[in-house]
Amino acid sequence: MPKWKLLTEFTFDSAHYIKDYNGPCGRMHGHTYKVKIEAKSSQLHSSEYCPHPVMVADFRSLRWAKKDVTQGGLDHCVLNEVLPPEYETTAEMIAKYIYDETKKRLPADVKLKVAVSETPNSWAEYEDD
Repeated sequence: MPKWKLLTEFTFDSAHYIKDYNGPCGRMHGHTYKVKIEAKSSQLHSSEYCPHPVMVADFRSLRWAKKDVTQGGLDHCVLNEVLPPEYETTAEMIAKYIYDETKKRLPADVKLKVAVSETPNSWAEYEDD
């Protein structure tokens, strides 16, 4: 069976603090978050921007989080004020939030992996089973 895989990377700048963290991460600070998204499918789809089944997913749909917060993204916001309360602002939970929100924008059969980095040497990933 054929399989396609898309990979995209983007960044966004946001502030956050980790609630009840005993150390510097418990104070408000900012990062340039780097996000890598991998999407896989055995079939091609249309998108809200293209009516023809010619893509695994539209890159515009995958990169929604890089938009300014006033346009529905995560750029230039305080993540603690934007993410729902069930998502703490650790890299792990930010990856899960981006995964969950991206999944809503894609056909059900598309498998996702989302990786988030706060620093050049540390990554957190969240993916389908």
